[in-house]
Amino acid sequence: MMELSAGQDDPFAPHLAASAVLDDRGVVVAWNQRAQELLGHPDTAVIGRPAFEVLVAPRDRQAVTEAVARCRSTGGWVGVLGLRHRDGRLVELGVRAHELPRDGRVREWFLAGALAGDVLEWQRDHAVLDGLYRQCPIGLVLHGPDLRILRVNRAIERFSGVPAADFRGLPTGRMLLPDDARKAVDRVREVMETGRPLVYSEQFARLEQDPARERVALVSAFRMDDPSGRVLGVAEMIEDITERHRAQRRLALLDQVGSRIGTTLDVAETARELAEVMVPHLADHASVDLLQPVTRGEEPTRALSGPVVRLGNCSVGAQQPGPPYPHGEPVAFGPDTPQAGCLAEGRPVLEPAVPPDWFWAEDRQGAHAPDPGAHSLIVVPLAARGLVLGVMTLWRSRRPDAFEADDLTLAQELAARAAVAIDNARRFTQQQQTAFALQSSLLPRAVPDQSAVAVALRYLPASAGPGLGGDWFDVIPLSGARVALVVGDVVGRGIHAAATMGRLRTAVHTLASLDLEPDEVLSRLDDLVNLLAAEQEAVGEQPVGEQVVGATCLYAVYDPVSGRCSVARAGHPPPVVTAPDGQVALLDLPACPPLGLGGLPFEARDIELAEGSLLCLYTNGIIGERHMDADVGLTRLCAALARPAGALERTCQAVVDALVPSRPSDDVVLLIARTRMLPSDSFASWHLPPGPAGAARARALTTAKLAEWGLEHLAFTTELIASELVTNVHRYAGGPATLRLIRERCLVCEVSDTSHTSPHLRHARTTDEGGRGLFIVAQLTERWGTRYTREGKTVWTEQPLSGTPV
Repeated sequence: MMELSAGQDDPFAPHLAASAVLDDRGVVVAWNQRAQELLGHPDTAVIGRPAFEVLVAPRDRQAVTEAVARCRSTGGWVGVLGLRHRDGRLVELGVRAHELPRDGRVREWFLAGALAGDVLEWQRDHAVLDGLYRQCPIGLVLHGPDLRILRVNRAIERFSGVPAADFRGLPTGRMLLPDDARKAVDRVREVMETGRPLVYSEQFARLEQDPARERVALVSAFRMDDPSGRVLGVAEMIEDITERHRAQRRLALLDQVGSRIGTTLDVAETARELAEVMVPHLADHASVDLLQPVTRGEEPTRALSGPVVRLGNCSVGAQQPGPPYPHGEPVAFGPDTPQAGCLAEGRPVLEPAVPPDWFWAEDRQGAHAPDPGAHSLIVVPLAARGLVLGVMTLWRSRRPDAFEADDLTLAQELAARAAVAIDNARRFTQQQQTAFALQSSLLPRAVPDQSAVAVALRYLPASAGPGLGGDWFDVIPLSGARVALVVGDVVGRGIHAAATMGRLRTAVHTLASLDLEPDEVLSRLDDLVNLLAAEQEAVGEQPVGEQVVGATCLYAVYDPVSGRCSVARAGHPPPVVTAPDGQVALLDLPACPPLGLGGLPFEARDIELAEGSLLCLYTNGIIGERHMDADVGLTRLCAALARPAGALERTCQAVVDALVPSRPSDDVVLLIARTRMLPSDSFASWHLPPGPAGAARARALTTAKLAEWGLEHLAFTTELIASELVTNVHRYAGGPATLRLIRERCLVCEVSDTSHTSPHLRHARTTDEGGRGLFIVAQLTERWGTRYTREGKTVWTEQPLSGTPV
């Protein structure tokens, strides 16, 4: 039995169907081969016999009788009948009957039949094909081999607004704009030539009759061949996904805003990110203008008055002219511009269709379009936490479709999300400015005048770190023309670290005024850090990432008279020393623990420094960057210092250029000191014998030396000072004394002895025979004090070279 190929041919076609002819009495007068194949009766067994007798079973005669009656009344009938096979079984056939035209009264009936299953399958295929053309929501276009349209369905009619009949015979792509038409032709030609189907290809198209609206279609295509392999054309299925595509694009934009905008707590960077996200996905040009107080980290006023600053600006195409206001410059919006209205009322503005001369009207001069072809405009406020921070302006010029209400809704949502990021950046900027102001107030404003060293320094706060660091430095003049050089780093970041740094720096100044040795200074600082940590623990202050648990410090004292430098460190990187001949070495110091561990000793080391040596102190921001190993950093630091650039400032800058990135992740302190030596004729020292004669000897030596220096006007007061100090040694300490005079920025008079007894200033009663010496000294000098050494103590005084203090 021959099978029908589903979906290819009509089973009632003459070459496929079983056929018979009956006369008006129901007698079979014709019987074809296909009928014999389906029912088993040869033509000789049925021709001339009534069909009821041969083909119809008794139980089915009622149904057949009703079909015959319907056929006689209407001239035809279609349905399913059960006919008897020669072997007695029933065969379900789909039957189609209609009257044959004849002359006269004789009527004959032509019957065509096929297996009911084949008929049903063919009917389903026919219904599907009919549905594709009449009801299917997906467009269908049939292209002939000559690239002309054979037929389109009603979905294409709805998609294009053109009647389906008008497409027949048109060239492929005829209804599209030229650029889109060429792409459509190439797409169909490729499928026709290669035979490879196209599956779900996203295509953009614009119709000639509506060029301003861009549509997005999902296109699939396959080649149509007949059984012999002849190409019949190409069938395209086109689904309009414009709204779906726009929804996906909006979701993608919202995702970009969440993932891209606000990656840094920088107001200008956040505004720039917002403008770049808008182009080209939503607009051809975008600008972000913020109120000036916002750019400074301040809170904008409710009045929303004052100029704005353009911080974000982006346009499609490298050749597109930019807005008239450059990045970062103040923008003046006229009172009648959409931007001014948006700022004043906090409401968005949508201008879907803007005439070419709209921007250049006198009352809108501040609305400047970035492109003469701009035809549509959106302005939305950037508002967060009840405050309007600025406005975002969007233009379209290259894209033909105008902004719609959905675009405005999307722009408002994007602006609202970005405004929160901008406000966060503003608040961070405000906090950073406050913190930096605090930190700046805690650090020295200038290097004090002193003769011991020439100093160049750099302080670079971290630009990428979370808050302030606790790095600090100091140059502290000491008695005897000496100088203390200090560099320290508080562990942690933030306001707590900066405040603790200020407390430690104040403590260092206090300890330096006591003229303590470097190791003793660090011991006292260690006690202070432990005290601070205990205070925090007692009140339960444990802010994450901010609790101070320690600090590092390096303290050095240089004496320009002896050329000796005493250095001690507490967990800090060792200093680098560059000799005058360029030889560089790390100073070998004991690796003492950081401040705050408590109970461990600190050790100082004395070194001799030749005049012109460089002593480099620094914090680990120089050598401890995350991308750099500390040993590598020390090697690079020594290499930079081995090639001094002459002037100290140039050397300092050369080190920064070689080791510090443009955006350091940690605070950087670099202090380079070039040592000086006082000329041998600027100081004098004498050992005085014990006993009362020492005071007289001190007066004589002082008078002679001041005369030599041309400071005769200071002779009387200095004689008195030296005499009183030497007398105190004789009276209270015993043993020999050493007198030293130093002439530099002031006149220094020092008297040293081997006792550690501390002299005290007091008011003597009128009946007392002594106790007035130090009081007289204090009245005659600008400063005085006592410093202790391992061998004893030194009482020193300072007088201005111009005369005694008033």
